[in-house]
Amino acid sequence: MGIFTRISDMLKANINDMLDKAEDPEKLVKQIILDMQKELTKSTQALGKAVASERMVEKQYRNACAVSASWEQRAKAALKAGDAELAKKALASKVKADEDVANYREMYETISNQTEAIRSQVEVLKTKMQEAKSREAMLIARSQMADTTRELAKSIGGIDTKSSFDKLSKMEEKIERKEAEAAAFSEIMGAGKTEEVATFEELERNAKVDSELERLMAEMGMMPSAADLGLSDADLKAAAAALDS
Repeated sequence: MGIFTRISDMLKANINDMLDKAEDPEKLVKQIILDMQKELTKSTQALGKAVASERMVEKQYRNACAVSASWEQRAKAALKAGDAELAKKALASKVKADEDVANYREMYETISNQTEAIRSQVEVLKTKMQEAKSREAMLIARSQMADTTRELAKSIGGIDTKSSFDKLSKMEEKIERKEAEAAAFSEIMGAGKTEEVATFEELERNAKVDSELERLMAEMGMMPSAADLGLSDADLKAAAAALDS
């Protein structure tokens, strides 16, 4: 097969040199796999035809054997009937049938050997096809990795690292300065609150908490105690008397 010669030549050659000269190494590898696939398809089709021919000749051989056996049975029947002449005619037909048997047997053996040889070649090609596909994935991965490495090296080589890091350091200093200014401004704003403002804010928060407590206890059917409301018992009694009046 032509594909085996091509594979052998490729293995003997310097694969790296071939890939370097190729416009696209990945396309080259894929084309080789495609050629092998076509060759495998042709071989499989040839095997199918050979098997069909083998079965056809085998059928003709078996038919010839059956015809020979049939004429022999007729010759025996004629002899039992005492008709030697009829038996000789039957045996003459058997001799002719035996010649067909010999011809078909030889033809069948020849085609059978050829079919087996084609079948072996197809199996070998299938194995090589699997190996080639494995190598295809590896070679493409290596090619892509080489491209990536080369591009990365170009990118790194084109960067002025000293200048870039100097710029980053200056930017970091500016950000740290802005953070320090923001922290100082927050301190100044927090210290500027008067004591009275802080006290009123505290009273407002406490009032909201007490209101939420009363609402929750009312939903649960619970009566708040003087301590819950932050009142003395006398204050609570006075509030109750005011409600009764």
